[in-house]
Amino acid sequence: MLLVQNVSKLYRLYKSPFDRLREMNPLQSAPLHSDFWALRDISFSVEQGEIVSLVGPNGCGKSTLLQVISGILQPTTGRITAKGRIAALLELGAGFNPEFSGRENVLINGEIMGVSRGEMEENLPRIEAFAEIGEFIHRPVKEYSSGMYVRLAFSTAIHVNPDILIVDEALAVGDAVFANRCIRKFEELREKKTTVLFVSHDLGLVKQLSQRAIFLLNGRIEAEGEPKHVIDKYIGVVLERQKAFERSAPAERLKASNRHGDGSSEILDVALLNEAGEEIGVVTSGQQVAVRIRVAFHLDGVEPMVGILLRNRIGMEIYGTNTAIEGKSLGVFSKGETLELVFRIACWLTPQQYTLTVATQHSDGSSHDWLDDALAFEVVSARQAAGVVDLRAGIEWKREPAR
Repeated sequence: MLLVQNVSKLYRLYKSPFDRLREMNPLQSAPLHSDFWALRDISFSVEQGEIVSLVGPNGCGKSTLLQVISGILQPTTGRITAKGRIAALLELGAGFNPEFSGRENVLINGEIMGVSRGEMEENLPRIEAFAEIGEFIHRPVKEYSSGMYVRLAFSTAIHVNPDILIVDEALAVGDAVFANRCIRKFEELREKKTTVLFVSHDLGLVKQLSQRAIFLLNGRIEAEGEPKHVIDKYIGVVLERQKAFERSAPAERLKASNRHGDGSSEILDVALLNEAGEEIGVVTSGQQVAVRIRVAFHLDGVEPMVGILLRNRIGMEIYGTNTAIEGKSLGVFSKGETLELVFRIACWLTPQQYTLTVATQHSDGSSHDWLDDALAFEVVSARQAAGVVDLRAGIEWKREPAR
């Protein structure tokens, strides 16, 4: 059983580290910090064997709450009461020493959880079999891919026989085979009456696994109850955020995690549009959308191709195309000319967050202007589907009488 009572978490934000020292001066009367409440008056309980999911937009306090429950952070107010052993799989990179081998980390992790070395030695073959990292179990963790790391960390967490398992979004970096294996394991844990509290942006997974969902927004509980109803409210709030996005100026949106090119042309604006031509930040799975790109040319005789690339939140490339692939020749442009180009696609993606990369290029693939992650958008859907695309499978069947 897990009981969370009136938990709040306050952070003091300073403009510079020096302000923190200045504030300690008894002659400094005015505060030099601002208060940020990551959590405010959070109260709920989780019964033995119950699977509860936390949903909400980035920055709403989900990960902070899990860290407080796990004992990594101390609450500013309130208290946590937990009966039994807690195993936590939080953000990628937490819990393992990168210099130690996978095997050494498993044994150390078990001892931290209060499991004897002998018991962990017995569990080791099962942990290795579930993680499926082969001989890498004897290699330093720093040599692991993110998927290998998560497989071993999750396998370790479930094999210390926890009474309460806490899982953050870390499972998102696993492949499809491992994800299905984890889902089956969650179902086994439910049958064994293990309490599970997990965070996921995969709303289909939330519906499939959890008996109850909690929607966090701005550090407070916005809704709690049956997963379907909570998710419907969450989707409604996400759609409302679209209005604020539409009011933002184009110059403020044109940002990129990485930008490079020789400057032959310059991307001036990128926008995601619905069928009415309105700019959007939230897309319903299956919705027809358009990517509008505006380009200015800085040299004479430029014959460009323009491309787009969709990635999911862990950077996996989902779909990409360009004008050359689509058989569209744009012609030759002179200095000072501009181009407006629109890609139209049916967005059959599963619910999660995606980024759009855009580029103008020479015919040999070298870049005029390349903008990684020029804009981000979220796909929502009431329909459950695994993976990153919803292919809307058709099903034919027939029943044959017994012979």
